[in-house]
Amino acid sequence: MSIGTNLKETELKACERIVFPVDTTDLVRAKALVDMLKGHVGMFKFGLEFFWAMTAHLMTLEIEQAQQHLLLAREVISKAGRFFVDCKLADIPNTVVGAAVAIARLGCKFLNVHASAGQRALLDAVTNTRGTCKVLGVTVLTSMTSTECCSVFGAEPNQKVLQFCDMILDAGAAGVICSPQELAVIRNEPRFNPLLLVTPGIRPEWAATGDQKRVMTPRQAFTAGADYIVCGRPISSPPEEIGGPLKATSLIASEIEQGLADSGRA
Repeated sequence: MSIGTNLKETELKACERIVFPVDTTDLVRAKALVDMLKGHVGMFKFGLEFFWAMTAHLMTLEIEQAQQHLLLAREVISKAGRFFVDCKLADIPNTVVGAAVAIARLGCKFLNVHASAGQRALLDAVTNTRGTCKVLGVTVLTSMTSTECCSVFGAEPNQKVLQFCDMILDAGAAGVICSPQELAVIRNEPRFNPLLLVTPGIRPEWAATGDQKRVMTPRQAFTAGADYIVCGRPISSPPEEIGGPLKATSLIASEIEQGLADSGRA
């Protein structure tokens, strides 16, 4: 199967398509993860857990301890190199823009806005961060079941994701974050070809599913049209028989190569 995709991403190596989420409140642990995986994954993702824990510590520690904490946090971000700030901004447009502009100053490659904030919030975030980083629109969280999606958004995931994609595309965002199960639905619509597709909910067959509901293997995700996958626990805590994080990363990269070949992008 040959699919349309964002041409700027076609030259990436398989491992460079892996986004590793640094989902820890422990900066020493965060630094160890970045040190270990730098060069083995393409990007690191820092989310609400990381930033709020860091901020809370800065606000509650004594001044000298806070300075040490801040220096370590800056070292982690600096060593990460290419990174993605995953705060899923969702508020009135003025608030979203203020937060997006502040986040962009960190030098991240991507930041994200939840599409449920509306097209004006997406458009203003894109406009005000253009040239500094790229905005991704979040669609339906991978932890949501179909029933929960209907309850919250009034439609099944496939339908709601396509509605959100139209908003995200019209706002000029670089791409979308969606469950792997919506990848093929999006790729079947040629108008969405310019959008990068970034998907969490990735679990190799040898990994536990955890709290994700709508999941796929790395190979399946790239066969369906993913540009990047977000994969954390299968890398940081792989089964003992896999042999450790670097081996897990290598296995995932191999699956990505297979999926790219399946989709005609190898």
